[in-house]
Amino acid sequence: MGQYITIATCNLNQWALDFEGNRDRIIESIREAKRQGARLRVGPELEVCGYGCLDHFAENDLYDHSWEIYGQILSNPDTFDILLDIGMPIIHKSIKYNCRIISYNGKILLIRPKLFLANDGNYREMRYFTPWNRPQYYEEYQLPKHIAKSTGQSRVTFGDCIVETLETRLGCETCEELFTPQSPHIAMSLDGVEIFTNSSGSHHELRKLDTRFKLITEATKKCGGVYLYANQKGCDGDRLYYDGCASIIVNGNVLAQASQFSLKDVEVVSATIDLDDVRSYRNQKSASNQAVNQKTHYNVIKSDVELSPSENIFDPTVYPSLPQQVKYHLPEEEIALGPACWLWDYLRRSKTGGFFLPLSGGIDSCATAVIVHSMCRLVVESIDDKQVLADLQMLVKDETFIPKTPQEIAQRLFYTSFMGTENSSAETRARAKALSQAIGSFHVDLNMDNLVSAVVSLFEVATGKRPIFKIFGGSSTENLALQNIQARLRMVLSYLFAQLLPWTRGKTTPGLLVLGSANVDECLRGYLTKYDCSSADINPIGGISKTDLKRFIAWAEINFKLPILNDFITATPTAELEPITADYVQSDEVDMGMSYDELSRFGTLRKVGKCGPLAMFIKLYHEWSQPPHNLTAEQVAEKVKRFWFFYAINRHKMTTMTPAYHAEQYSPDDNRFDLRPFLINPRFPFASKKIDELVELINERQAEIDASNKSVD
Repeated sequence: MGQYITIATCNLNQWALDFEGNRDRIIESIREAKRQGARLRVGPELEVCGYGCLDHFAENDLYDHSWEIYGQILSNPDTFDILLDIGMPIIHKSIKYNCRIISYNGKILLIRPKLFLANDGNYREMRYFTPWNRPQYYEEYQLPKHIAKSTGQSRVTFGDCIVETLETRLGCETCEELFTPQSPHIAMSLDGVEIFTNSSGSHHELRKLDTRFKLITEATKKCGGVYLYANQKGCDGDRLYYDGCASIIVNGNVLAQASQFSLKDVEVVSATIDLDDVRSYRNQKSASNQAVNQKTHYNVIKSDVELSPSENIFDPTVYPSLPQQVKYHLPEEEIALGPACWLWDYLRRSKTGGFFLPLSGGIDSCATAVIVHSMCRLVVESIDDKQVLADLQMLVKDETFIPKTPQEIAQRLFYTSFMGTENSSAETRARAKALSQAIGSFHVDLNMDNLVSAVVSLFEVATGKRPIFKIFGGSSTENLALQNIQARLRMVLSYLFAQLLPWTRGKTTPGLLVLGSANVDECLRGYLTKYDCSSADINPIGGISKTDLKRFIAWAEINFKLPILNDFITATPTAELEPITADYVQSDEVDMGMSYDELSRFGTLRKVGKCGPLAMFIKLYHEWSQPPHNLTAEQVAEKVKRFWFFYAINRHKMTTMTPAYHAEQYSPDDNRFDLRPFLINPRFPFASKKIDELVELINERQAEIDASNKSVD
């Protein structure tokens, strides 16, 4: 006879240290889960305080505030009659832990600390917390006095235990534990746990979601069971965008999936499952033998919680949820949606007057502008959401504003400017203006030659020397200095315009956030001027490759109906900082000495492949000596050495880079993700010597092969 249970999980757009706002979103998610008929609700990791508190986790206040907010959730009548799995940090015996709290009807059943902590890349959990690291071990925890007074409990179980309801067993697995080789769900399943909860703070990276879903589905495909995955969604105050996708999986089949990108603060999905399906799936000889052979068992917290009322069997409105396909976005869609949602969160939570973007007419600033346009589209599509409308009206300082088009929003919140010089082409100026008109930004078209001339003249007066460009006979030093002063003056103008442009239109809104538009490949190579207009408040494309940005623009041309974008795709990337002559037009790839595709490969091998110069040469020789590249060992060696030289001499720039949306695994962001020294010998002499030795060996071997082939002929 079937045992039907309705269960719910959620995406929550929590904000670090926004205790009361986080509380309200948690309570709303519980209300919504109950409206959907659920008897179990699971929420994201550290949802009470917000996942991204970083070094604020060192402050004892944070733990006191979290308990106070949790007490308000626990005592709220709206949170009764449903089993709750809520995440928050807890201090136990003076040690800080990342925990789940399981409760029912105002009483705590179990506090379960995280066993394995995320401690790589963007994650530094071991900087703040200690892993429990003792599977199936438990102790007693003394509750704070105000919580004990509310619950009538002085102590509760603290440790790696499972909860037993009247029908089934439930166990917790937190984020990183799913990714570890010995995931807890394996041992729990062998000890009779049928429902697993996983509460995560998992961030977006391009093309990453399928990895996460493979792990989630494989967990129950192998062990059988019900898996509830909850996740943070949105920008909680840092470079990461948490991309939701809360889901419910049974025996490897996805029954429910929440959105990956949206402007909703609270999103709840539910499914009705039959526990008999789990038991039938597990009725395999090998699985049952392994279960019986277990010598250690979990401590079981027994409860009178009823997840499957008897009347469910005879209720015609209760029916099991059906499997569905996992929804994946194209990488181009991910670029359109992820950074756009991140920008919206940043804008509404900073309560600034909008965005300012130096719009150069090149593909990078174009992509940034189109991402802002995508944000405006999302706002229009979500205008029926009360929170979205309230935030928009707060930003524009107009309680009557209800836009019908993305352009109406851009006219109020988005400002662009083409800051031209005598080195700018008419084509880039025209492209910038046409794009601003298409997306509706308030656009300023200006020339800054008099400003550049004034600075150069000041230098001449002070030193008696006047620098000239290389094509007119100047040195490389003069040439670079004249390019850099143009770029740096644009940064100064950007902040001036960001502060004053709303004022010129009679608006009382605060100043604007300045957007940067340096892509991840240029950051990796250091192909940008330090403190130029890449220096900004935030950068939505700083973690996206040039190759992916081109694909995004091609996608947006069709899907956003912006034909002007074709002109950006076909244009040659150029900084336009040197004079254009009949014989010379500055080109990014020529200046860099490498293509953007090569840069992406260098970046992936350096960061993801963990390659130094020698290992990179070996890998690339085997790749690039074959068609279609057909490069010699010398050519590959030269490319590798050139990359590492420019990477090293420009590494100092990464220490000052604008905070960027993290989207790519090979990001060189020095602020947290990619910690490297910024004073390195750029020649890498020892590695270069070893590369030269290998080139010689390769050539000798190739000569032997060629001689052998000739003798056969």
